[in-house]
Amino acid sequence: MSLQQLVSDYGYIALAIGTFFEGETILVIGGVFAHKGFLDLFWVIVSAFLGTLFGDQLYYFIGRIKGRSFIEKRPKWQAKSERVLTLLHKHQVWLILGFRFLYGIRTVTPFLIGASNVPPKRFIVLNIIGALVWAIAVGSLGYVFGNTVEIFLHNIKHYEMTFFAALLFCALAIWSWRRWKSSK
Repeated sequence: MSLQQLVSDYGYIALAIGTFFEGETILVIGGVFAHKGFLDLFWVIVSAFLGTLFGDQLYYFIGRIKGRSFIEKRPKWQAKSERVLTLLHKHQVWLILGFRFLYGIRTVTPFLIGASNVPPKRFIVLNIIGALVWAIAVGSLGYVFGNTVEIFLHNIKHYEMTFFAALLFCALAIWSWRRWKSSK
């Protein structure tokens, strides 16, 4: 099975799952694959939009149900949580629309928004808008990045497997580093 076939068969599912849990790196890679013609940019954006939307909705509802008691049992998390909650009270709409773009708080923010008792209807409307803007912006960035790579590497076909292996390695390294850093 070729790389192109593998990506075209499982790429959209992988994007949806990847953006459900994390986000930027996997979506940029999806945009690059769209540029290369392995995936369609429209479906890359749709997959990322649905993955991030459903993931954030799930984290929001978990936070709504268990958030306060979870945070109260972990004193180390209370100070960090209070910073996000303070920001949420000052700039609720902007935080809900843009938390995906904020490095370091992207994955915990929906949980904390749920714990703060933001009404579900308000969160879902703002979450849909934010998820759509994020999916379009980051997916397009990956697509443009694919164009930049092609400009610098005139004979990209020759380097294709090496390029995608390096891209995958970098994505995994970034993801691992973020997971390691967030666990500290």
